Amino acid sequence: MKKRYMLGVFDDEEELVHATEELVSAKIEIFDIYTPFPVHGLDDLLNIKRSRLPIITFIAGVIGLVVSIGFQVWTSAFSWPINVGGKPMFSIPAFVPVSFEVTVLFGALITVGFFFLRSCLYPSKVAVLFHPRQTDDKFILALECSGAKFDEEKLGEKLRVLGASEVDISYK
Repeated sequence: MKKRYMLGVFDDEEELVHATEELVSAKIEIFDIYTPFPVHGLDDLLNIKRSRLPIITFIAGVIGLVVSIGFQVWTSAFSWPINVGGKPMFSIPAFVPVSFEVTVLFGALITVGFFFLRSCLYPSKVAVLFHPRQTDDKFILALECSGAKFDEEKLGEKLRVLGASEVDISYK
């Protein structure tokens, strides 16, 4: 079953932030806000939690470090030991460049993989757009039309007063 949403389309980010502040202070629940670029302050207004991707990146980097050092120790000291110029088989300074590179590689690739997994981004996924220009130059504020106290006319007029250039209803 499709849900019904009221969309406020804004031309300016400052008007969007002001409208969001007003709606939050009026205890009106905002479904989501779509912007063509990051707008500072919206995360705090919408109570969006910080991402956990940095934790994933750290864990992936540690895994990469352990794998690279383990592989280098195994190859140079156990599997194929070669005495080169009297240097020790287990030489930590020689392992640093490769360990650093593998740590960065694991951190980057696993973080991107988890980002795609968490965001449900996969090939052939159809994007759901509320407004045709939401990814171009418009700022879209979406309110879910549900509940007994949701008055579309009043809320539409309030969005226009707050600076919305367009107020529309969408079904998704």
